[in-house]
Amino acid sequence: MKKNKDYNQADERVEDMDDVVVDDVNSTPAEDAEAAETVAEGAVEELTEEQKLAKENEELKASLEKEKKEYMFLMAEFDNFRKRTLREKSELIKNAAESAFKGLLPIVDDFERALKATEGVDDAASVREGMDLIYKKLKKYMEQNGVKEMDPEDREFDPDRHEAISVVPVPDEKQKGKILDTVEKGYTINDKVLRHAKVVVGQ
Repeated sequence: MKKNKDYNQADERVEDMDDVVVDDVNSTPAEDAEAAETVAEGAVEELTEEQKLAKENEELKASLEKEKKEYMFLMAEFDNFRKRTLREKSELIKNAAESAFKGLLPIVDDFERALKATEGVDDAASVREGMDLIYKKLKKYMEQNGVKEMDPEDREFDPDRHEAISVVPVPDEKQKGKILDTVEKGYTINDKVLRHAKVVVGQ
């Protein structure tokens, strides 16, 4: 009985294999063509995806190269701008100093003429008159160039404009914190402090 049962199981396995073989053998040409087409489509799709990636890679490389060139161009332009600005600033300072001293030359000439004219002169009044004319000329030149004299007398002490070199006790409360005397005049240039005034302040 057992032997018969084994034979039956073997026959069933053979029949199953026959079914598989028959199924493979019985596939139609249309089915084979469809299967081949599916494989081909998969290969084409894979190739197309690779081509897309390659194209994107090339585009990114081209874009990067373009941006690199633009960056280098901007850096060169900025370097040229910086050098040009420094050169112009240097020339401006040089020309400003040249212009300022050129304006002082006529006043120096006046001083030299006055000194020569007052040699051996005992009249102090005439010498003073000549010096006063030169002084006024110098003050006018300074004002034309934006340099003005401060007038701090009887004003409140301002540390941004004045330098207190001495503090003096005062009996009057109204004089406390006010400028009593100017030891050295202060000057401004275009409303900016050129030199602080040295003053005596009441306390």
